[in-house]
Amino acid sequence: MTLRIVKVGGSLHDLPDLGPRLRALLGRTRTLLVPGGGPTADAIRTLDRVHALGEEAAHWLALRAVSVNAHFLALLLPEARVVPSLPRSTDAGDWFILDAYAFFQKDDHRPGALPHRWQVTSDSLAVRVAVRAEARELVLLKSVSAAGGAWDGIVDGFFPEAMRQAPELAVRVINLRAMGPHSRE
Repeated sequence: MTLRIVKVGGSLHDLPDLGPRLRALLGRTRTLLVPGGGPTADAIRTLDRVHALGEEAAHWLALRAVSVNAHFLALLLPEARVVPSLPRSTDAGDWFILDAYAFFQKDDHRPGALPHRWQVTSDSLAVRVAVRAEARELVLLKSVSAAGGAWDGIVDGFFPEAMRQAPELAVRVINLRAMGPHSRE
């Protein structure tokens, strides 16, 4: 069964109706949500800047922050389940939320694993998840629109490199702020 990968940008976490908007967008399609870092990960950036933690340590702390965001999304979507790995076709349910820390700990020594640096954010993490899931589609939910398919300023700096592992992956950017709370794609 095909699994759609949807990255929920951390910039969307302050939308008061984020849960209803996600429900309207997701429908009944089997989906794995990849949380973004947003302000939670930005707090780790600040700690790194102030205390010079180093990119390796900051990488793992930022992934823990993304895991916190997974549990936040689960509060908004109680019908979704937080999972530490890719859901199996036999797993019940339509919606899953990835615990990024658990997933990337296991993925770290596999071929194609992502580097541990600030240039790699949840956009590239979502590409890696899509590669591992052999997904056909990745949807990036953001607070901005991509103009004519241009990625500059929309995704992280490592994104083009991550996409080299997924040349057939269809990627769409949706400005969730521009959609009404009950809009469908």
